[in-house]
Amino acid sequence: MGMKYTTTAHKIIAVVSLLVLSSVQFFLLYNTYELKNDHYYLKELGIINTDYMAAIRNDKIIPGGQRIVDGYVYRNMQELERRHDEDMPGFDLLKQKVCDSAFASLRKASNIDSILQSIIKNHNLNRQLEYALLVESIDIAFQSNKYVNLYNKKEKYDHIDPSIQYPYGVRIDGTLQDISGNNLATYLAVTSPMDHSYGASFSLHVDIINRRLTILKLMMPTFLLSLVSIAIVVLLFFITFRNWLRQKKLSEMKSDFINSITHEFNTPLSAIIVANKTMQNEKIISNKESIRPLTEVVQRQTDRLRTLINQVLEITTMNKIPLQKEEQSIHRLLEEILLDYRLKLSGVNAQFCLQKHAHRDTVMLDKFWFTTIFLNLFDNAIKYNVRDDKQITVTTDDDRKGITIIIEDNGIGMTPEICKHAFDKFYRDMKNNSSQVKGLGLGLFYVKQAVDAHGWKIEVLSTEGEGSTFIISIPL
Repeated sequence: MGMKYTTTAHKIIAVVSLLVLSSVQFFLLYNTYELKNDHYYLKELGIINTDYMAAIRNDKIIPGGQRIVDGYVYRNMQELERRHDEDMPGFDLLKQKVCDSAFASLRKASNIDSILQSIIKNHNLNRQLEYALLVESIDIAFQSNKYVNLYNKKEKYDHIDPSIQYPYGVRIDGTLQDISGNNLATYLAVTSPMDHSYGASFSLHVDIINRRLTILKLMMPTFLLSLVSIAIVVLLFFITFRNWLRQKKLSEMKSDFINSITHEFNTPLSAIIVANKTMQNEKIISNKESIRPLTEVVQRQTDRLRTLINQVLEITTMNKIPLQKEEQSIHRLLEEILLDYRLKLSGVNAQFCLQKHAHRDTVMLDKFWFTTIFLNLFDNAIKYNVRDDKQITVTTDDDRKGITIIIEDNGIGMTPEICKHAFDKFYRDMKNNSSQVKGLGLGLFYVKQAVDAHGWKIEVLSTEGEGSTFIISIPL
């Protein structure tokens, strides 16, 4: 659980760090884009400004524009002045109608598109350009230099065509939408010092089509460098994180190795110690026939210790049990295992019963791991049993599908929750058994590993307070 939590925490920190780094990079890139956009000057603007100014010399807005505006303003000059002095609501209405009519005529007469195409052709400008011609204000002076507003881009007018009113002015011609100081080619404010005159301000904005895409292309080296830097950071973190996991796994493997030795060495060592003490008994020494079975026990357990060292090492390094299968008699192996285990239980009141009901008992198996399965099951049956008379029954049976081995005990049993986690590595019911029973929670884990390695199945049935039953199914 500790490793899972630590790994998850590191992953969360990594994701958050990557998001923060990406956000900072995005902020820097965005600021770089805005800076380039502010300083990106279209060289054609100067040429267009010069030629446009020449085209409207002594004119307003467009060639012939002054004549159009003059016609509407001067034709209504007296009425505008009268309403301004006597009827302000009427003045507001009339000025909007005058401006609306003037703007409509300007839009109809506009030839800016042909002027711009001529400029592009004359100066061999190879870029596709778009533009916007805007009127920003019109003011009228009934007295010299005392201007009264007829139209101003900052206001919205009810009686001027709403489709041509924009925050940046009335659009006379063009389709450019992104209006800014960066694409301003010309701005003119024309006034007159005479009485009963008017002034107008207008602007021409020109830009390349897809300005943003062009600037982004200019930023491509910066953008790629940013991506590469993030990729390098992510790669370095991944390599570091992977090495950290490997080191952590190595550390846990070492711990597993020590735990495995502590748990597994106890059984053969106990058997050897008991056999040795028994052989030191004078009655046994004098009876040579009694010594031979004891020496066989010592030999078997010595072989088991030697094999155990190699097998535990392979488990901790490979996390996979290597099997050396041979054809074996299950009944004979169970008899040997029970014989050796009884020696270990000297002084413990435990009754073992082997019921051999299987007609076929020959199976391809690894003798070492088969023994490991039952030694661990027996250990649990003894440790988790508080009765004075401990009973363990091993029953074999067979059918057309295979052989079944059933191990029953009269121990303390398990709850359904414990049964669900019984085969988990290091799992123990700490609530009930930590103070009475020593162990590392590896016994049933090794049982499950060994059963799985053989391709068998194991299940556990248990009733708390009555005992447990382990059922091993061996297909044939």
